[in-house]
Amino acid sequence: MFSPQGPTLRELTVQALSSVERGYDLLAPKFDHTPFRTPDRILEATGEALRGRGPSGGLFEAGLDVCCGTGAGIGVLRSLCRERVVGVDFSTGMLTAARQAVAGPPRTPAVTYLRADARALPFTAAFDLAVTFGALGHFLPAERAAVFAGVHRALRPGGIFAFPIAAPPPPRSALYWTLLGFDAVMRVRNLVWRPPFVMYYRTSSLGAVRADLRAAGFAVEVMPVRGAARRPDGSPGWGLVVARKP
Repeated sequence: MFSPQGPTLRELTVQALSSVERGYDLLAPKFDHTPFRTPDRILEATGEALRGRGPSGGLFEAGLDVCCGTGAGIGVLRSLCRERVVGVDFSTGMLTAARQAVAGPPRTPAVTYLRADARALPFTAAFDLAVTFGALGHFLPAERAAVFAGVHRALRPGGIFAFPIAAPPPPRSALYWTLLGFDAVMRVRNLVWRPPFVMYYRTSSLGAVRADLRAAGFAVEVMPVRGAARRPDGSPGWGLVVARKP
């Protein structure tokens, strides 16, 4: 699962026994060499699905990457936005890695990074596109309302909040039991160890996420994406949630 440049078992153990913020500060230099980084095929498919949906000749003016990590999603926003792109994360280490990844001569759109908590985003009507990749599992179900409300507030009228979401694996699959076991281990860990490390794979079902987005004021659709892997029953393995602010 990990390349030779990735973290050691000891480093992963130290991370898992830290807070979410501290854990990602420690993991940041090697994060892109782990399977936790969103695969390029998903990033590319997301960009393709959103292309042409912007208000300015199919492009968006300003884009926001919520929980940007090391900046994997910044390239998606740069391909879709023409004015500016902002990446937000609360891990200083991840933001440092993201800034290093875009080091070099400035180009359009400009990219800036900001340390902020996604549950209290400091923006109002500043963007017409927001994305997030692989971050929802770091929020307890009760916290999603604050995240979605903050994104809704940050978007201009007509703005889009988009993110990929995986279809649940069938109960007879190995992946189903792997994710179930992982979540169970994390719950036990958080019962007996402080500070908590919030990372759950099974708390962000499409139904729950759709309900929370609608409660925040979004109109929600789920778009199919080209090249999505198929499940045994032939249905797509993931889709793109597109939530629009009226």
